[in-house]
Amino acid sequence: MNNFFASLTEFLNYTIIDIKLKKLLIFFGILFVFFLLKQILSKILFKSIKKLTAKTKTEIDDYLIESIEKPLKLIIVMIGFHIAFLYLNLPPNPQQLVSHVINSFIIFAIFWALYKSETIISNSIEKYFKERNYELIESFLPFINKFIKVTIIIFGVIFIIQEWGYNVGALITGLGIGGVAVALAAKDTLANFFGSIMILIDRPFRVGDWIICNNIEGIVEDIGFRSTRVRTFAKALVSIPNSIVATSPITNWSLRDRRRIKTIIGVTYSTPRDKLERVVNQIREMLINHQDIHDEPLMVYFTDFNSSSLDIFIYCFTKTSVWSDYLAIKQDVNLKIMEILESLEIEFAFPSTSIYVEKLPENLKV
Repeated sequence: MNNFFASLTEFLNYTIIDIKLKKLLIFFGILFVFFLLKQILSKILFKSIKKLTAKTKTEIDDYLIESIEKPLKLIIVMIGFHIAFLYLNLPPNPQQLVSHVINSFIIFAIFWALYKSETIISNSIEKYFKERNYELIESFLPFINKFIKVTIIIFGVIFIIQEWGYNVGALITGLGIGGVAVALAAKDTLANFFGSIMILIDRPFRVGDWIICNNIEGIVEDIGFRSTRVRTFAKALVSIPNSIVATSPITNWSLRDRRRIKTIIGVTYSTPRDKLERVVNQIREMLINHQDIHDEPLMVYFTDFNSSSLDIFIYCFTKTSVWSDYLAIKQDVNLKIMEILESLEIEFAFPSTSIYVEKLPENLKV
């Protein structure tokens, strides 16, 4: 028996690369415990948590568990390696190298979790804007997602570089100088991008609106990162850079709730004063009682003695801004005005010239 223990002691004290075998066995034993802990987390803990989150109304907790599951397993394994290597009591230089590697993997796991959780951030942003009817978010959401992911990757790389003792400040300064050069080279692109951000914030128009911008009139078909596309009434598609859209006056005809009717009716000078007064009153009464005309503002007045007509000024607004409906209402108003004039036997005036001859020549026979 003593010989067995002596042999076992001798076997455990056997060295491999200046490391006793018993330390290597304990090293792998620690790794086994942490790998076992990782499996327990996977099979029992996370499985139970997923069942609980599946019962909740929100999907945020599901995304959160999905985001941290694999990175957390990697962190547990790296902690196991860290403790195991500490027990080996390696020389300073190898131990420092191992520490840098393990810490780099832990940093990687943390930013991996953040990268995967980007779905939660983007979904929250999308929900926030959609609740406020920001339709433009559909155009900007892919960019926001990429921006968040790239930002997480950049910070992750910076932290890993810093872990290995490199001068991150000098690197950032170099990137800053390069960024300035890129910004100068792409100033128009950046101007268009920030212009699109201003459109997103101010919301001067939406897709489908009828606008006038930079002397271009038409229907907005698409709002992108670089430009806004407008379909003119001649069916041409015009792309306006967003930097111009953001700094130009914009008339949005679609946001009005009414359209204006402004016209002048000329009647002949032979119209008696009482009939002229009656026609003005009847036209005003007709517009007041018209179901598709706003009561305010509404003006009907005999305003001018024109060269060949007595002018009646009519000014009112329809209750719709839809062009086709507006034209139908205006036609109905015009027909009713004609009916009123016909009922009063009043004639419309047309441009004419009257010539008065003071004296005919004596030799002219009539």
